[in-house]
Amino acid sequence: MARKDQSQEVYTLLVTVGRRDGDGLPDGWDGAALLCFASGRGEDEAVRETIAVLKTADLAPLEVESYGTLDERIAQGHEIGGEERALMDRALTDNAVIVAQTMPLEAGD
Repeated sequence: MARKDQSQEVYTLLVTVGRRDGDGLPDGWDGAALLCFASGRGEDEAVRETIAVLKTADLAPLEVESYGTLDERIAQGHEIGGEERALMDRALTDNAVIVAQTMPLEAGD
């Protein structure tokens, strides 16, 4: 991965969001699970930035689970494909939060 700043890392985060007026989530969803790639100088900063971005988008973050950096995920045995690596590169290059996938949460999930 190209490094914009050696102290920046990209973290894989799974964020659970609830419903909020104007959130843009489809009718029938009780919330969503968002797979995000977020850059930061540490995990805490990546989580804070992700929550701030999601709140700006009128989403209601409830819980954040971190899967760590690319190196940490590889050490855990995660298989990481080219598309996922490209999104991580983009998050690092743009110093951004990328929502890579949105999964519905329905009553009972």
